[in-house]
Amino acid sequence: MEKERNRMDDKKKAMATGDRAVLPEGARTIPIYVMGKRYEVPETLTILKAMEFAGFKFLRGCGCRGGICGACSTVYRKPGDYKLQVGLACQTVVEPNMYLAQIPFYPANRANYSYPDIKPAGEELFKLYPEVFRCVACNACTKVCPMDVKVMDYIAAVKRGDITKAAKLSFDCIQCGLCASRCMAEISQYHIAQVARRIYGGKIMPGSGHLQKRVGEINSGRYDGMLKELTRMDVKAVEKLYVEREREPDDSMPGQWLPKDRQYL
Repeated sequence: MEKERNRMDDKKKAMATGDRAVLPEGARTIPIYVMGKRYEVPETLTILKAMEFAGFKFLRGCGCRGGICGACSTVYRKPGDYKLQVGLACQTVVEPNMYLAQIPFYPANRANYSYPDIKPAGEELFKLYPEVFRCVACNACTKVCPMDVKVMDYIAAVKRGDITKAAKLSFDCIQCGLCASRCMAEISQYHIAQVARRIYGGKIMPGSGHLQKRVGEINSGRYDGMLKELTRMDVKAVEKLYVEREREPDDSMPGQWLPKDRQYL
């Protein structure tokens, strides 16, 4: 009985001691290994929440928590499997005995350039990232992408000088850096994609008429009075105004809904 009690006490010590250590009744815990250390965590949590449960406090490697920002890229291995798995810590659910390590920043090459001076031509990308031509089309970058972006395909488009296609194929890239971590040619795919999207959005894609109109209105001072009025209000009044604001219905057709108060449209 004494040995059994000691074993239970050891199990409790292995569990988290942070502010998320209170488990719902009947919850089942599983072991995971974070940076080689074992923790007992609830089986239904994501990696991010499991690490917080285990007492980790995130200063880096945690952003939107919605699978968009790419800050929580994680590499893990399942027991008995040689293959490394990847995922976002905010989206991937823990599994028993998984070994994991986060990569909040990957030190890939990032070229320096002046955006106003860059031209909408493939040669610009070639000068910034000549290593793109080292690509051997192994497709490791695509396989590792947590967003299912066709990374190898947009790199192929870059090599052909097709910035438009590269920008569109890389649209869902969240800049997590996992592609670069697996590239045998040591290409910074996600940085290249970012430059391609910037060039396409600012120098190739036709300008938006209604956006240019709104920028002109802002520059003319049309909204200065409204902004000054808001800055004079106390926080509670601003919160009330925000909560009571007129919102577009979820089922409205795009471009058809208009608010009742249209003085700032």
